[in-house]
Amino acid sequence: MIGKQIPNVVFKTRVRDDSISGDNPFRWQDKTSDDYFLGKKVLIFSLPGAFTPTCSTYQLPDYEKLYPDFKEKGIEEIYCISVNDAYVMNAWGAAQGVENVKLIPDGGGEFTRKMGMLVYKNPEGFGVRSWRYAAIVENKSVSSWFEEPGFRDDADDDPYGVSSPQAVLEAI
Repeated sequence: MIGKQIPNVVFKTRVRDDSISGDNPFRWQDKTSDDYFLGKKVLIFSLPGAFTPTCSTYQLPDYEKLYPDFKEKGIEEIYCISVNDAYVMNAWGAAQGVENVKLIPDGGGEFTRKMGMLVYKNPEGFGVRSWRYAAIVENKSVSSWFEEPGFRDDADDDPYGVSSPQAVLEAI
């Protein structure tokens, strides 16, 4: 994966718009891979799903907590990408109190598929989701890759360690 170019996709996001009144002051905004990755050194991590145990208890909260340590290592942004829609990702971010990590919805799984990381997680009833991984991306090119072992459809387990923020920090 080192040297792999980040695929060009359009992400369907919901952003807060204070000009909209009511209980749901958000509007749709298309964001592209270039918006997130072009000309930047960023860390992305992907996980099976918002509101799931490992993702909500360890992975997202620990990346959020260690954000300043990554900034010290030259990482400009940290992105969490999941095969969930913008509504789910926004609700999960609010529930987690996320302020630093940016959540990117990959509702149709296009980005994840083009990264070669889309798997079936049918035993859990999830359908297609992302395998757990992290990467350092410099100007849309993968410079470091951290993939959990055992990549396969309908895996019996959900390994977590290689892509943890602690492991990634130690490696960079």
